[in-house]
Amino acid sequence: MTSVIQYSGTGRRKTATARVRLVPGTGVVTINGRPMEDFVGGRPGLAKVIHTPFAVAEAQGRFDVIATTCGGGIVSQAGAICHGISRALGEAAPQNRPILRTQGLLTRDSRVKERKKYGRKKARKRFQFSKR
Repeated sequence: MTSVIQYSGTGRRKTATARVRLVPGTGVVTINGRPMEDFVGGRPGLAKVIHTPFAVAEAQGRFDVIATTCGGGIVSQAGAICHGISRALGEAAPQNRPILRTQGLLTRDSRVKERKKYGRKKARKRFQFSKR
């Protein structure tokens, strides 16, 4: 039995979570069991977000990506996959960590939706004020 070297990373963005595995290969990206083109669905900006860590670490075409995502929307899932790939690349080659860190790819984007407050329409929006 041959053991394949694989690197894993967990990425998060808003309420989305992505478990990412990097396997040495040709650069094929599979998300939730389907190719990246189906996941992105005609939004090339999301494909660019997913491939950003490889461009920064100069590792295009060296790893196959197998990602499982849940929660959030498609954009936040793409951000979570980017975060997970960055963590896995840092594990694969420790010399990549400072480069990924300076680009801000290893830092979790902590911005989440603010909760709605009572007496308001939304988190900050107020009801219309009438003086008379």
